[in-house]
Amino acid sequence: MFQSFYDTMIYGGRWTLLLQGLGITLLIAALGVFIGTILGGLFALMKISSNKFLKFIANVYTTVIRGIPLATQLMIFYFVIFAPLGLNRLLVAIIAYGINSGAYCCEIFRAGIQGIDIGQTEAGRSLGLSKWQTLIKIVLPQAVKAVLPTYTSEFIVLIKETSVASFIAVCDLTKAGDMIRNATYNAWIPLLSCAVIYLCLTVGLTKLFGIFEKRMAKSDRN
Repeated sequence: MFQSFYDTMIYGGRWTLLLQGLGITLLIAALGVFIGTILGGLFALMKISSNKFLKFIANVYTTVIRGIPLATQLMIFYFVIFAPLGLNRLLVAIIAYGINSGAYCCEIFRAGIQGIDIGQTEAGRSLGLSKWQTLIKIVLPQAVKAVLPTYTSEFIVLIKETSVASFIAVCDLTKAGDMIRNATYNAWIPLLSCAVIYLCLTVGLTKLFGIFEKRMAKSDRN
């Protein structure tokens, strides 16, 4: 078994492919969530606004993006939308994942904002604050704490979903494992190695975010 692992992963430095793929996976997930957070916050504000046109745009965005599989979106972005521009595959993947994440972040943020008791808004307005001042100073700080567990879960889910980036030949972790499999004709070692890395990432981040949430909850009680 050790000899098989050595021949598949160690010989020729093939394990470095997994290391490089892991870096690409984390880069796509981190930048995707960053873009998604910005888009999600913007569209969430559009959804709760009194402007019907802005609400309509936000509803169309979330409905379309959440209703189409991510792999299909990724290929549409690469082969249809950005093909004439000749953009780098990695950049296209980051944009696609960011737009996809934005639709889910939008609903997370919207639910968090609307989940705050209306009395908080009324109290702010009674103190002479404007609608936006009340939203920024009173509602949003409470909403951020409320949505944090769901928001962090979005980042963890996105890490796993980066596995479909290989559909447009982005050398992420899954693609790196597939390259090793094709080179060595050994499927179980590279695939199980990828699975273990994904598992360690998701479990580790879940524990890390859990500690962060507990500290925030403790600071609230104090």
